[in-house]
Amino acid sequence: MKRRSFLKGAGAAAGSYALGVHPVLGAGRSGLKKKDREVAGLPRRVLGQTGEKLSVVGFPGLALRHYEQEQCNAGIVKAFEGGLNYFDVAPAYGKDGECEVKMGIGLQGIDRDRIFLACKTKMRDKEGARKELERSLKRLKTDYFDLYQMHCIFTPEEVRQALGPGGAMETFLKAKEEGKIRHIGFSAHTTKGALEAMRGFRFDTVMFPINFVEYFIFGFGKEVLELATRQRMAVFAMKAISGGAWPKGAQRNRKWWYRTLEEQSQIDMAVRFSLSRECVTAVIPASFLDLLDKTIEAGRTYQPITAAETEKLKKLAGTRESMFLKQQERAARGGLPVHPFYPDSPHECCPGAYA
Repeated sequence: MKRRSFLKGAGAAAGSYALGVHPVLGAGRSGLKKKDREVAGLPRRVLGQTGEKLSVVGFPGLALRHYEQEQCNAGIVKAFEGGLNYFDVAPAYGKDGECEVKMGIGLQGIDRDRIFLACKTKMRDKEGARKELERSLKRLKTDYFDLYQMHCIFTPEEVRQALGPGGAMETFLKAKEEGKIRHIGFSAHTTKGALEAMRGFRFDTVMFPINFVEYFIFGFGKEVLELATRQRMAVFAMKAISGGAWPKGAQRNRKWWYRTLEEQSQIDMAVRFSLSRECVTAVIPASFLDLLDKTIEAGRTYQPITAAETEKLKKLAGTRESMFLKQQERAARGGLPVHPFYPDSPHECCPGAYA
């Protein structure tokens, strides 16, 4: 399919890959020719079996809710000029889709063919998904998405609805025929929901929390990575620099629903941990532009994580609290939650389930 530019008239605005065997590419390979392995010092990897070449750090569109448009424009351009080409956003990010709107404006100074633009929908029905898709295309001032994803899957019931008659997948497949989306993926916050989706449809990508705190506390992410390896599927590691849940009564240094790592040395190790998992193509940092800068720096200095670094992260995880364990337990019991797990979270998962 011919790749196209942003719509005219929008107006311009200023185990591990190396240590182990990649399930698609083989031992010690990024799948890219030497000249394509990094841009501006930031490494790139092939996205599963799609052939797409993505920076190992993605732009967290949710970050744009914290900033005015001028700052958003500058942050987007800075990241792109720093080698980042993977941009992720969703209509649920910010009030009334503000992050999509801000990203749509901020990307106008960049050649559309040089970026990989990903968007999502929480709608599980055909008509709802179509409405969100068309609105997102308009807000982002483009006529196609490189990747369109089912956003924040929680339960197997949601998956069955989305994949069944009249479900969102009908919209996804039709939109792919129309050239409005190129690849299909999903994001999930529970193992049960993710595995149901992966067994029900051969998605191109899965976005899942691949984070050292959750991994070492209760093995969160292991089953998803194992199935992704067998299916030769690409993984995006979200919450890569999460420091776990806030302890009760803790003084918060950021107005955010979970702790974030702040020190560059810790961020470096956390990014190395996530990027050293099989199938992981890129990490998504916490949604602040200063933390994006630190994550890009970690990506530039990436090396497969060492045994000594792994031990440091295990010890650090032992001092932290999981932010996903209670979601995992609730999903295992079945049914949707009736209250948000984190009332201050800007993107709780289940449409209609929360106030």
